[in-house]
Amino acid sequence: MLKTLLAATALTAVSLGALPALAQDADTVVATVNGETITLGQLIAMRQGLDAEQTQGLPDAALWDLMLDQMIRQTAVAQVASKDLSKRDAIGLEIERRAYLAGSALEKVAAAEPTEAELKAAYDQIFGGETEPKIEYNAAHILVKTKEEAEAIEKQLKEGGDFGAIAAEKSTDPGSGPNKGDLGWFQPEQMVQPFADVVKTLKKDEISAPVETQFGWHVIKLIDQREVTPPKLDEVKDQLVIQIRRDKVQAEIEKRVAESKVEKTEGLSPELLKKTELLGE
Repeated sequence: MLKTLLAATALTAVSLGALPALAQDADTVVATVNGETITLGQLIAMRQGLDAEQTQGLPDAALWDLMLDQMIRQTAVAQVASKDLSKRDAIGLEIERRAYLAGSALEKVAAAEPTEAELKAAYDQIFGGETEPKIEYNAAHILVKTKEEAEAIEKQLKEGGDFGAIAAEKSTDPGSGPNKGDLGWFQPEQMVQPFADVVKTLKKDEISAPVETQFGWHVIKLIDQREVTPPKLDEVKDQLVIQIRRDKVQAEIEKRVAESKVEKTEGLSPELLKKTELLGE
C-alpha cells in the first residue's frame, strides 16, 4: 500500500494542512468527496495497517498528505463502482466483512499476555514436566503388507542388499519410503508398539527381524541414537506464548461454532462450485 501512496506524489497531491486546534475524535472530518466524509479515525486505522519499517523516517506531514490523497482517490473511484454494484462485488464485500470482524474478534482473544500458570501448563504438556535426559532414536524402516514379504526383505538385506534402495522400492509407507525409509529423530512414545520396544533393543546400524503392528510388517534399521535434555521454560517461552495464543484462538472458534445453530443444506453438489456464471458479469 505504501508504494501506491508514494507513487501518488508524482500526481497532484491534496493536502488540507493541519487540523484546527480543536478537540478531535475518530469522527473528525478531514475531507469530503462528493459529500462523503473521510474521518480522522479512518486515517488512523489506515496508518495502523502500514508496515512500520516502510514508514520509518517519513515525516508525519508527508505521510498525512500521502494517506489522505490515497483515501480521496480511493473514495472517488469507489463511489463510481458502488452505483453499479455487481452480484460478485456484493458477495466479495460480505466475505471481507465477515473475515474482518472474525479477525478482529480473534485478535482480541490472542492479545492477552499468557500467565505464568498458562506457560507452565503448556510447557508440561509438551515436555511432560520432565527435566531428566531422554533417549531419542533415528531409525529407518521398510513397511510391507505381509510377513512373507518382510521375511524376503530380511533375507535380501542379510545377503548384502542396500536398505535405502529396498525401502524406496518396496516400502508402502508414503512418508518415509521415498526417503530411503528414514523416519527422522523420535522418542519411543511417539511410535506404536511393539515398534518402539524393538527400536530400543537395536544397536547402531543393526537391522531387526520382521515386526508386526496395525500398519503391517516392518523391517527396522537403527541409524543412531542420542541423549537429549528438555529445554528450560525460559528457553522456549517465546514458542510457548505463540502456541498458547493459537490454542486460545482455536478454542474460541470451536466455542463460537458450538454455541451457534448451524444448518447445512443437504443435497447440493460440489460441482456447483464451478458455476461461476451464477455471479454474473
